[in-house]
Amino acid sequence: MGSFWDRAACFYDFSETFNARANRAMVQAAARWVSPGSRVLDCAAGTGALSLAAAKKAEAVLCTDLSPAMLAQAKRKAAAQGAGNITFAQRDLFAPPPPRPFDGVIAGNVLHLLDEPERALASLLACLRPGGRLILPTYLQGEASPLFRVLLAAYQWVGFRPKRQFTDKSYRTLLAPWRPTYYQLLPGPLPVGFAVITKGMDSL
Repeated sequence: MGSFWDRAACFYDFSETFNARANRAMVQAAARWVSPGSRVLDCAAGTGALSLAAAKKAEAVLCTDLSPAMLAQAKRKAAAQGAGNITFAQRDLFAPPPPRPFDGVIAGNVLHLLDEPERALASLLACLRPGGRLILPTYLQGEASPLFRVLLAAYQWVGFRPKRQFTDKSYRTLLAPWRPTYYQLLPGPLPVGFAVITKGMDSL
């Protein structure tokens, strides 16, 4: 998967413009759920759109991805916007939790790429302090518009390999055991299911 995302880094931001409405709403929604002065971990951050949104309110953001090329693009964007409170690291979202848990964790548009999204959710929650928020916007490929299905097919032709094609219903079903605090469907050619899970004491 990493090699595809390294190749995709140079055109990823351009491809996002085809779904501008949903992506803009996703960034705005993520920013609303970041607490002022918090420490935030962004997993599978890609070119850093959600890290940049979080950085406007957070004290510090750790922007992580498996792809060095994606991280390099994110660094350039952060420098251009003067976001000095973002640091960058290559990290697998299944890595052991850090010694000091985060106040917020973001994992945007990654669950549909994974063989074991349930294990990923447990791993992400392990990085949070009790009461912290896990922010989970996810593309609902099962509800893509006809035109966007053509674009997704082109993406797959160059190496994109999603494991799931979530619908609004199937994504809600995946998240149900974790009792999301908030859920919203963000419309667009490729809709986004935007979820927030608050880590309770029973999640320890």
